Amino acid sequence: MTQSIPFIDLATQRDRIRDKIDRRMASVLDHGAFVMGPEIRELEAALSRFGQMTHTLSCASGTDALALPLMAWGIRPGDAVFCPSFTFASTAEVVAWFGATPYFVDVDPETFNMDPASLEAAIAEAKAAGDLVPKAIIAVDLFGQPADYPAIRDIADAHGLKLISDAAQGYGATIDGELSSHWSHVVSTSFFPAKPLGCYGDGGAVQTDDEELAAIMASLRVHGQNFEDKYDNIRIGMNGRMDTLQAAILLEKLAIFPDEIAARGRIAARYAQKLSNIVTPQRLLRDATSTWAQYTIRLPDDTDRATVAASLREAGVPTAIYYPKPLHRQTAYRSFPVVGRELKVSDALSRDVISLPMHAYLAEDTQDFIVEKLAAALAV
Repeated sequence: MTQSIPFIDLATQRDRIRDKIDRRMASVLDHGAFVMGPEIRELEAALSRFGQMTHTLSCASGTDALALPLMAWGIRPGDAVFCPSFTFASTAEVVAWFGATPYFVDVDPETFNMDPASLEAAIAEAKAAGDLVPKAIIAVDLFGQPADYPAIRDIADAHGLKLISDAAQGYGATIDGELSSHWSHVVSTSFFPAKPLGCYGDGGAVQTDDEELAAIMASLRVHGQNFEDKYDNIRIGMNGRMDTLQAAILLEKLAIFPDEIAARGRIAARYAQKLSNIVTPQRLLRDATSTWAQYTIRLPDDTDRATVAASLREAGVPTAIYYPKPLHRQTAYRSFPVVGRELKVSDALSRDVISLPMHAYLAEDTQDFIVEKLAAALAV
C-alpha cells in the first residue's frame, strides 16, 4: 500500500458540505455586509447554545479570544497568570502583551495537561516571593482533551483567581459529561483551519456567562467603541472582528461538528487499542471525551524520534511534533518564572512525543497501514 496520507483531511470535509458552504458564501456576497454581518450574530447564538454559555463574541483569532478577557480584567505589569509550558505560544504570548508575567506550570505525564499539583506549587511560590500578584489561570485543552477543570477551578476559587479555558484544540470536549464552560469564567477557542472546528482563514470566539465582562469585551473587540457613539471610544481596544464569510462557513461546519467529534472518538479508541503494546498514547482523564485535535503518542525510551518520523514519511505517513520545545525553553519566554525552576515533564514530552494522522474521515484500512508502518519503524 503506497500512498500519501493527509495528516488532516480538510478536502473530504469540504466536499461533504461544499454546496451548503457555497450557498452561505454567495449569500454574504449578495448582501455585502462583509464585517459584522448577520451571519456573525447567527453564529454567536449557535455557539452559545453549543458551548452552553450565555454570551459569545466571535473574533479575529484564537489569540484575540485569549487576549480580550485579560484586557477586560485589566491584567497589567506585576500580575501573574499561570499557564502550562507545554503548549502553543499564544497561551503565554497574550499575557506578555499586557506587561504581565506568564508563570509556567508543569503538566501531567499521562494526560499532557496542566498538573493541578504543579499549579498549586506555582501559586504558593509566587505569593512567597511577593513580587507578583496572582490574577488568573489559563488552562489548555491540549490536543483536544479538556484540562482537569474540577481540580483547577477549586484551586482558582481558593486563591481568588480567574480561570480561562484555552479550548483552541478542545472546544466541544467534556469531563463527566460537562463542557469546560461548566467550570471556567471564560472559554476561548480558535477556528484556525486545522482545528477540529475550523474556518477557511483565521477566526476565534470567546464565551462567558458574565454579562458585564461580555459587554466590555464587545467594546474592546471594536477599538474600545462606545456603541451609543461610535466616534467616542471609551477604552483602548483592538480590531478583533471576525469576517462575515468565516462566520458563514463556520455555521455549516458547526452543524456537522457533533458527528465529527464522535467519529474522531471512534478513531482514537481504535488507535489506542491497536497501539497499546507499541507506544504510550495520551491518556484520557477519567470520564472525559476529547475532540482529538491531534493523536499524540509518547515513543519508547531511547527511541530516535527523527528516525521514526523519517521511516514513516518514506512510507507515505506524515507526522508532526507538538511541541519540540516547551515555552520556557524558547527564546522569547526564557526570562519568565518556572515553578520549581524546572519542568521535568514538559521537557520529557518535548523529547518523545509525535503525532499521527487524525481527522474524522480516517478510513480503517488507512489507520491499519499507519499502525503497521509505525510498528515497523519501531521494529516491534
